[in-house]
Amino acid sequence: MNIQLRFINRSNDCNTSSVVLFQRDTVPDFDEFAIAWHVIRYCGRDCIHPFVYSTDVEIALSDDHGNFSPRLAAANGTRLAIAAQPNGRPRLSYARDGAAAQTDIEVANQMVRGAVNVNAFNSGRLIASKSAVAPGQKALFQFQPVLWIGVASQIEEGHALDSAVLSSENLELPLAGIASADIVLTGGGGGTAAQPFHFELENIVRL
Repeated sequence: MNIQLRFINRSNDCNTSSVVLFQRDTVPDFDEFAIAWHVIRYCGRDCIHPFVYSTDVEIALSDDHGNFSPRLAAANGTRLAIAAQPNGRPRLSYARDGAAAQTDIEVANQMVRGAVNVNAFNSGRLIASKSAVAPGQKALFQFQPVLWIGVASQIEEGHALDSAVLSSENLELPLAGIASADIVLTGGGGGTAAQPFHFELENIVRL
């Protein structure tokens, strides 16, 4: 399901900061950081940036050379398997031996040798990644319809967020049961008149 969102900038920021949206995987890996799913830049005061968040997820493999496998749709409860093709390259397919837990997306590396990177995409953008999943290991993803949003600088879409961004003041946006909403940013500015940035969900249309 697609959720129609609009970012509206009503802050006093002079286009010096970016707005980053990301999702926290509820099955965290201590070696992995959250991914900058969507970055909004140069959105002037009173300007609008529309975008779509989907509750649908796609999974793809990747290697260290920047190559990606075809993506497979994966709802919660989906179990995927990685097996070797005749040429030795990994192939992602739906597993034949049962489903994962209803809250999980599970990707099992069934190859004899070779670690792979497993990536999750939302609305065509990278939203989470598990690196170097070894033979016999599983990558587990568990997503809720929740986004996190914050103001940051020097952030690249599709790249990992550093600990400084993750530990800063980010707002949780619960999107369950929502068809559309506006995300309004206020605050900012310079000097003694500066105010903390603040996000608010407005004009919420529920399903």
